[in-house]
Amino acid sequence: MKALIIVPTYNERENLEELVMRIFGQGLPTEILIVDDNSPDGTGALADEMAARDRRVHVMHRPGKMGLGSAYVAGFRWALARDYEAVFEMDADFSHNPDSLGDFLRELETADLVLGSRYLYGVTVVNWPLSRLILSYMANLYSRVITGMPVKDLTGGFKCFRRQVLEAIDLDRVRSDGYAFQIEINFKAWRKGFRICEIPILFVDRRAGVSKMSRRIVREAAWMVWRLRLLDLLGAL
Repeated sequence: MKALIIVPTYNERENLEELVMRIFGQGLPTEILIVDDNSPDGTGALADEMAARDRRVHVMHRPGKMGLGSAYVAGFRWALARDYEAVFEMDADFSHNPDSLGDFLRELETADLVLGSRYLYGVTVVNWPLSRLILSYMANLYSRVITGMPVKDLTGGFKCFRRQVLEAIDLDRVRSDGYAFQIEINFKAWRKGFRICEIPILFVDRRAGVSKMSRRIVREAAWMVWRLRLLDLLGAL
C-alpha cells in the first residue's frame, strides 16, 4: 500500500534529517511530504536539499506560519492529487516514533482510519510535565463525552487514513487547528461511517526545538466539540 507521510515543519532543522532517515529505514512503501511554513532556522532549505538527493522526499513551501490544521489540509490535497492509497499525519519532533509506521499500515488492511493512542492502555506518555498530561487527558475525556465518539485519544496527531476517508471529507469546510483539527477530522470520519481503529503508541515529548502548544489552541478545541455536536444535530457536517 503506497503511503505518503505528511510532516508539517516550523523550525525543525535539528530533527528533520534524522527523522527522514529513520522513516525510510523502516523499509516501507512510503514517501514524505514536508510542509514547511517558512521556518526561520532554514528547515525549508534543508528539506529542499534532501528532496534533491531522494525522489521519495517532497517539499511544500508556505509563506509563513499558517497553522497545523491548514498544513495538513494542504498536504491532504497534494496527496489526493496523486496515487497514494494511504496518508499519514506525523510530527517532526520524534514524539511520534517511526518504528510504529508498519503497525499503522497493517491495521489499515481492515480499518479506514488508524489512530495512534496515548491512552488506549493506561497512559503511554514520556517526559511531559504533570500539568500538560492532565490537560491532554482531560481534554480527551471532555471531547469524548460531548461528541460521543468511542475513541480514547481524539487529540493525537499520529494517524493514518485510507485515501477514501479524505476524499469523503469536505476539506473546504475544515477550519480548525491544533487539538481542534484532530478532533474535527476524526469526528467527520466517524460520522461518515468509516471504520476507526486505535493502536497503542509511546509518545515521547520533543527532544529538540520548542513546543507549539498555546492557550489559544486549547480554547479552540474546547469550543470545537460543541460546534461539531451542533452541526451534526443540524445535519450540516
